[in-house]
Amino acid sequence: MSDPRISALQAEVPSLRLLTDPADLAHYGVDWTRRWTPAPMAVALPATIEEVQATMRWANAAGVAVVPSGGRTGLSGGAVAANGELVLSLQRMNRVVGFEPADRLLTVEAGIALEAVQEEARSHGLQYPVDFASRGSCSIGGNIATNAGGIRVVRYGNTREWVAGIRLVTATGELLDLNRGLVKNSSGYDLRHLAVASEGTLGIIVEATLRLTDPPPDTRVMLLALPSFEVLMEVFQALRARLPLEAFEFFTDRALHHVVAHGAQAPFDAAYPYYVVAEFACEGEAGEVQVLSAFEYCMEQGWVEDGVISHGDTQAAALWRLREGITESLAPHLPYKNDVSVRVSAMPGFLARTQALLASEYPQFEVVWFGHIGDGNLHINVLKPADMANADFVVECERVTRLLAETLAEYGGSISAEHGIGLVKKAYLGSTRSAAEIAVMRGIRRALDPAGILNPGKLFD
Repeated sequence: MSDPRISALQAEVPSLRLLTDPADLAHYGVDWTRRWTPAPMAVALPATIEEVQATMRWANAAGVAVVPSGGRTGLSGGAVAANGELVLSLQRMNRVVGFEPADRLLTVEAGIALEAVQEEARSHGLQYPVDFASRGSCSIGGNIATNAGGIRVVRYGNTREWVAGIRLVTATGELLDLNRGLVKNSSGYDLRHLAVASEGTLGIIVEATLRLTDPPPDTRVMLLALPSFEVLMEVFQALRARLPLEAFEFFTDRALHHVVAHGAQAPFDAAYPYYVVAEFACEGEAGEVQVLSAFEYCMEQGWVEDGVISHGDTQAAALWRLREGITESLAPHLPYKNDVSVRVSAMPGFLARTQALLASEYPQFEVVWFGHIGDGNLHINVLKPADMANADFVVECERVTRLLAETLAEYGGSISAEHGIGLVKKAYLGSTRSAAEIAVMRGIRRALDPAGILNPGKLFD
């Protein structure tokens, strides 16, 4: 520990676990963006709220910047520590604190993985319905800090809807107990919701009280092959009107190509340009009739050319793998990612405009589309050519992202649907938020972190 600040922190918090090995700094200093070289001063691994508080009191007094860290599965550079910051990882704070059956509330530490929360909920005969492919590695604290969405937003909403309380450690080491699981609480500002989607800039989320709900109904999964982009929203509206949808996801033939190359099984003998994975409640013979009727209706309209309906969990999992395996299959190609959203009603027009924009501006790149169309969220992945320098590739992609941001502003959309702003998207925040809104956000940030030590450079400078 050659840095005297590290020695000072260890002396201030003797029980705190600190890592300084270069391999650890490289591991904890980045998220999935991989666009910045990690350079944290050290990694702090507190085991208790008290250790988090003591660490923040020391950092505030010493003027040391702190980057909160969860599962680091983010895609916007929100957990990057590239300028000598102290990484504060909640990895060791991964315990279940308690369960209140009458309230259906589960309290957990922020470092617990989403999948562990889902399993704990099932052990009580309930469910925590927020879900996405990185469930095994992402943390609840990170989910809350970015208001993560996922594959079932069309039925259950985003993370925000399921957070009943948050314990937040401020930049000065104060512990705020926000809402405390209350259903009704009209006693002033709801600071709990302010902490949601704050990307670690307002405090360290150390504990969360989560709402649970009834276990999921029996469901089936349907994979549909579509002949064109234009019929996508027609299929969504038809299925939503006829089936109790749990999820509605789409992806392109290029996405399927990469997932199959990564080990998944091709679903059809023929190839089609677009695909939809839909999950829906289906109980008994009446449910079967309802499903077949909806499928046949879409076929009759010419919106669907082929399809398969799952029979059993194994087949359902295989169909979901075609959608959930996309991100992993694209990772070797170092994709530049756009995560955007508009209102569902604006989606047809926005899709047409965006498709034309990207076809015009990215003729030399492979573009892979997929997303949560049922809630207006579209993921656009631009794959880096193997012979192109990464810096040149990013410059070109950011040029087009500025055009995309202008289109989003016309449609009242957001440059970040569920991944946060972080470092990657802060240049485009003005396309989503007005100057007055950004000024208010800056003021809130200064009030909670007057020294500016919490995740500096993220969201805005």
